[in-house]
Amino acid sequence: STFDYNVVSKERKLRRTQVIPSGHNPDKYVCKRVYAKGHDGVDIPVTIMHLKDTKIDGSAPLLLYGYGSYGMSMPAYFSPNRLSLVDRGVVYAVAHVRGGTDCGYAWYDPDGKMFKKKNTFYDFLSVANFLVAEKFTSAGKIAIHGGSAGGMLVGAMMNLAPEGLLASVVGDVPFVDVLNTMCDTSLPLTPPEWPEWGNPIESKESYEYIKSYAPYEGLTERSYPHVLATAGLTDPRVTYWEPAKWIARLRKLRRDQGGLSLMKTNMDAGHAGKSGRFDRLDEVALVYGFVLHVFHKTGSLKSLD
Repeated sequence: STFDYNVVSKERKLRRTQVIPSGHNPDKYVCKRVYAKGHDGVDIPVTIMHLKDTKIDGSAPLLLYGYGSYGMSMPAYFSPNRLSLVDRGVVYAVAHVRGGTDCGYAWYDPDGKMFKKKNTFYDFLSVANFLVAEKFTSAGKIAIHGGSAGGMLVGAMMNLAPEGLLASVVGDVPFVDVLNTMCDTSLPLTPPEWPEWGNPIESKESYEYIKSYAPYEGLTERSYPHVLATAGLTDPRVTYWEPAKWIARLRKLRRDQGGLSLMKTNMDAGHAGKSGRFDRLDEVALVYGFVLHVFHKTGSLKSLD
């Protein structure tokens, strides 16, 4: 629904309600804002949606979404796509981590970029641990999802998270090879990105700091959650070889039996994926299908109906 809000009287007036062809009863759902305590004591906003009938006792699987870069905030908004998860008993959560401007400009600069970039990843991990502690889910029942710089977020958090916390990781066109990309001046977008991440060519300090969180360099021999990465062959922002290298290295290093390391390359698209109102839904279905498959495979969801 779209409202006009009067900041003086604090009254709101309904202007438009989106029609869901399959039907939608908002009274079936709970949507609320909670706050997780960060590693350094800050309060991190988290938006949560679930069915009223979903038990908040640690038994529910949960999808955690985040971005946290370039000062872009993640506003809470209605999306009918998410209902396909929530109606199956999945809790959906958005972590408003540092790197965005959800809590003001300082949430981004200085607290979420350059030499404070790790705040973004620690915030995401803190939110996941909070959601477990508050029994919105349990360890092993969490899927994390992010795209582009949000793909770097989920890749870095996957390396930080203890084994057994995450069920799956989805990176849409993920910026996971940040160190090598920031060292490659032949790429047209590299120099404009240095104010965000640092210049590892001219600064040893920047090189070492980026290397310390870069998802590709951070992979080691250990068990990992199931992983899906997507790429666009003509993507000028995150080149297709970044997720390709990441998945190849992950397949080589992961030590768990049966762990999925999957990559889907769209041969006809760039950074934004498929064009067209309905073609875009194919990519949403791929991500949600993967997440639900893993939840079902690991026993978090008894049925996919």
